[in-house]
Amino acid sequence: MSRAEQREATRRALLAEGRRRFAADGYHDVVLAEVAQAVGVTKGAAYHHFESKLGLFRAVVAEVQRELGEQVAAAADAHADPWEQLRAGCHAFLAAGRDPTVRRVVLLDAPATLGWDEWRALDEEFSARHLADALTALVDAGVVADQPVEPLTHLLSGAMNEAALWLARSADPEALVSAQRALDGLLEGLRAR
Repeated sequence: MSRAEQREATRRALLAEGRRRFAADGYHDVVLAEVAQAVGVTKGAAYHHFESKLGLFRAVVAEVQRELGEQVAAAADAHADPWEQLRAGCHAFLAAGRDPTVRRVVLLDAPATLGWDEWRALDEEFSARHLADALTALVDAGVVADQPVEPLTHLLSGAMNEAALWLARSADPEALVSAQRALDGLLEGLRAR
């Protein structure tokens, strides 16, 4: 194995262990030296790759956000009809909030640890742009009433983020179904008449 491959393997191992620990224990209870020890490297190696616990957390959040964006896109792409693509993508986004890693890392710890602006920027990069593309296509096709897409994207994204945060804290086993039904009603209101 070359040095570059070894460095990448170390980085991936730290990222995987950090992800596991952040999801299980939460940001504040994770110690970077323990993450390094668990994968058999020095604390210095962890600092070399991520500079700090916060740096490792940022990388984990970005990885989980990217995967979430891919899941939402895959759910949407499973449908041929653009309206059903929008619904399926939105439903997948809400359902992902029930995943323990997404719930703990992205919805609960990331806004508090990274701050609202950085959390929103990651959401924009990995999720909201897909939503904007879907809404643009639906407006252009006349399926959604003609309106400015940028504010519509932010309104719908904000509503879904709030619902996802609510779902992350809810113990009600029917909460997801209720949220998806409410979301369907909201989306129906966007349809051109």
